Amino acid sequence: MSRETSLHGVHKGLGALFTDFAGWSMPVRYASELAEHKAVREAAGLFDLSHMAEIHVTGKQAADVLDFALVGNLTGVKPGRARYTMICDAEGGVLDDLVVYRLADEHYLVVANAGNAQVVADALAERVAGFDAVVDDRSETTALIAVQGPNAAAILGAVTDADLDALKYYASVPASVKGHDVLLARTGYTGEDGFELFVDADEAPALWRLLMDAGEPHGLVPAGLACRDTLRLEAGMPLYGNELSRELNPFAAGLGRVVKFEKPGDFVGRAALEELKKADVPRVRVGLRGTGRRAPRHGYAVLSGDATIGEITSGALSPTLGYPIAMAYVDREHAEPGTALSVDIRGRVEPVEVVALPFYSRA
Repeated sequence: MSRETSLHGVHKGLGALFTDFAGWSMPVRYASELAEHKAVREAAGLFDLSHMAEIHVTGKQAADVLDFALVGNLTGVKPGRARYTMICDAEGGVLDDLVVYRLADEHYLVVANAGNAQVVADALAERVAGFDAVVDDRSETTALIAVQGPNAAAILGAVTDADLDALKYYASVPASVKGHDVLLARTGYTGEDGFELFVDADEAPALWRLLMDAGEPHGLVPAGLACRDTLRLEAGMPLYGNELSRELNPFAAGLGRVVKFEKPGDFVGRAALEELKKADVPRVRVGLRGTGRRAPRHGYAVLSGDATIGEITSGALSPTLGYPIAMAYVDREHAEPGTALSVDIRGRVEPVEVVALPFYSRA
């Protein structure tokens, strides 16, 4: 049976259509996923992300254990700032991609994907051995709500005491939202400006309704997982299970920049990743632009002539751009932007062109 977030009753009342996602019953859409996508690009959308994992790491060696456990340099993150990073296995395979917030000198918050919550929690619990630090998984008692879109700051500004102008991208601050204590972060997964609010799960329904009321004059709509997927695809953001997996390493994904070899000391996967960096990655992640209305989908073959040279990992008809887009892994020699390829879409070969990521960037 699927687990339910503390906002499940609210979504039901809004007429959401639900789907099982990583063992959670989550709203896939409320009315029209195209309308929800458009609202996030032009006004604002409200997302329930309470299925994500929130794992706190505290103690004198909190920074040291995260530098050992993850590929990034977490010691270098200043309190109040956040960093996108990854946790890898000893062979360099990606266990998950993460956002890590440094809340204080000796306090970090690791946010993991729902499908990998237990994997990440177990890996951190194992890797903390020998360090003066504590790993505390607070996922069960934490809810996460995101306000995303160009009107997000105007909506939040009406209900919080936080100085939003001073809150930079990939930063966080403790704040009050009409009496609700939250951790307010300027992060997101849509390609738009926006905020994520971490709050006690019990308070989430009241906070959701408060934000909906504040957002009504600004065009805010509740938004589900379907539009979240097309938004992140347009922004060229990888999804674990599609663009990232244990079988793939950060370099193949075009995300080698997150691996910080310059940090002192060892970290899990360092030796393997150093070798992988030297080697020519056989297949790399690229963007593909199509024509017409038929979108490539996950698993479809990418062709050069009659030869299969890659596979689609994510694809959709872009609501913002009006043409098919996809991310794929293709043989390195076919990865140059401008390369003409094709995709087998249910037995029909459709032309595509390799393009630089992202497909969409906000002004």
